[in-house]
Amino acid sequence: MATRRTTMRSRTGTKLYAVRDESGQFKDIQTYKRAHAADLRQKSKAEKEAAQGPIEKSVRKAAKDAVKSVKSSVRGAVAAVGRAAKRAVKQVSNPQPARKTAAKVAAKKPASKPAAKKTVKTAAKKTSAKPAARKTAKKAAKKTAKAG
Repeated sequence: MATRRTTMRSRTGTKLYAVRDESGQFKDIQTYKRAHAADLRQKSKAEKEAAQGPIEKSVRKAAKDAVKSVKSSVRGAVAAVGRAAKRAVKQVSNPQPARKTAAKVAAKKPASKPAAKKTVKTAAKKTSAKPAARKTAKKAAKKTAKAG
């Protein structure tokens, strides 16, 4: 956005550009010579587009489209990871009733060590397909097997 500048002269006679804010106070003061030279060095968007040929325009458009698609896919992936993390936290924090019954069944059976390991694995597999929940189910079943 181009800002409106006022020209004025300093006490020594140097021409100045002054930019004011909404309240009328000076926001920026530059010498005319430096500001004008900077303006000449910078090309407008219309000048840049006019200087480009048809090949450059198509390449620039393709690059913009590629960047846009990558940004959107990354955004989707980040959202999916967030959803998966929330789901895992819910499963770990809220134990399901199936886990309780599997632990009771494992506790009732007077089993030797190999059979206890087998029940732990089967109980964990039955309760959930998620690795985090399976891990907690194994731990709970092991504790009940050791206690019984």
